[in-house]
Amino acid sequence: MRVWENLEPKAVFHFFEDICGIPHGSGNTAQISAYLQQFASDRGIWYRTDALGNVVMRKPASKGYEDVPGLVLQGHMDMVAVKTADCGKDMEKEGLDPAIEGDYVYAVNTSLGGDDGIAVAYGLALLDDESILHPQLELIVTVDEETGMFGADALDMSDITGRRFLNLDSEEEGFFLTGCAGGRRLKAEVNRTLQTVHGRQITITVAGLKGGHSGAEIHKERGNAVLLLGRVLAAVLRETALSLVSISGGTAENVIPSQAQAVLVCPEPEKVQPAVDRVYADLRQEYEIRDPQVQIEVTIQSADGEYQADSPEDTAHFITLLKALPTGVQAMSQSIPGMVETSLNLGMISSDEEEITLQYSIRSSLESAKYALSERVEAIFTLAGARVEAGSDYPGWAYRVDSPLRDKMVRVYEQMYGEKPQITTIHAGLECGLFLGKCPDLDCVSIGPDMLDIHSTNEKLSISSTRRVWEYLLELLKDKA
Repeated sequence: MRVWENLEPKAVFHFFEDICGIPHGSGNTAQISAYLQQFASDRGIWYRTDALGNVVMRKPASKGYEDVPGLVLQGHMDMVAVKTADCGKDMEKEGLDPAIEGDYVYAVNTSLGGDDGIAVAYGLALLDDESILHPQLELIVTVDEETGMFGADALDMSDITGRRFLNLDSEEEGFFLTGCAGGRRLKAEVNRTLQTVHGRQITITVAGLKGGHSGAEIHKERGNAVLLLGRVLAAVLRETALSLVSISGGTAENVIPSQAQAVLVCPEPEKVQPAVDRVYADLRQEYEIRDPQVQIEVTIQSADGEYQADSPEDTAHFITLLKALPTGVQAMSQSIPGMVETSLNLGMISSDEEEITLQYSIRSSLESAKYALSERVEAIFTLAGARVEAGSDYPGWAYRVDSPLRDKMVRVYEQMYGEKPQITTIHAGLECGLFLGKCPDLDCVSIGPDMLDIHSTNEKLSISSTRRVWEYLLELLKDKA
């Protein structure tokens, strides 16, 4: 039995629940791509795919709408797949467990993937219903947006005929996004030379943080578990030597890490807990409002042993690097009050026997500021002896003064609700910038229903907002302007 079968709009929640039943984390999109292709094939809808699994569908205009400018609908099929520490689900192989709480749907113990499964559900519901009046519709569903917009970057746009482009990857109803920041990913690798060290093994874990989307929520100044762990390790290092066995934290470059853990060897374990307690008291005070559930847990083995770990000198050097690394908002917009201009997020850290890997997401609405901040981070890593390489690099989306699509959308919104929507830009990255690079004459707007805490296990999607946005889409398509 379907959990969401009685929710309205039924078609949208039907397809969204289908999507939730298919594993579709970034880099694991073959099954969801096949589902989309089968959807089109079963209904005789023209479609194409490519080597990455991007899917494009096209449906001719309804009778009487042949002369109305066509509309391109766009979203991405991958989600940030995260789960709680006690969740045993294999998100590479298993679907989500959908649930309802009041006006919200969510997934039990995991992220929901409303970003951007709800966009795909809207698109499928529109194409599936023959009674809906509409101009020609083209639906573009891309892969691997969350890890660097690789699908959008590779997509061939040569046969896309529509020039009005509606991205459905936003999370706040009534806000029409008309521009976004560009972004860049960096990966740094620190070489390790492990040796046999003797002492007591200790595990220090920072957890309980809210995390969240590093574009949409970076201005909330939530704790970054990786860098807070570095601060805890630095406090312990002031009292006793440490040798690093392993370190891990975070789930993706563009997610503020909510948990991080280090396993170390210490010759004086009795000094660890008092040092942690002191820094923990400071953190509780500093994050009392913005991240009040911060936790630090220390586990100390009962007996000494021998372990493969970094030397105390290399460990101290690495902890110094963690202390030096920046995160969070770096500059606010000079032209849009309250808007973040430039930020960065240390999203992931991991280790194996050969190296420690750290991964950053850097964002700015100014290309020059994006590269300047990237060079600053690269310089810190280089001075620490780390190797640095740039990953995905996508452009921002500049506000367009003349936008017939935006004008139409505002007019339809005012007719429905008696008020104007908010026209704004966003610090998070959207694929519109890449599509505009391929088709500079695209007229782009981004909208979506209300979502909370995307990219986290607290992610929720508003049922009533999903319905209102659906009703708005129907009116928008019916309007012949």
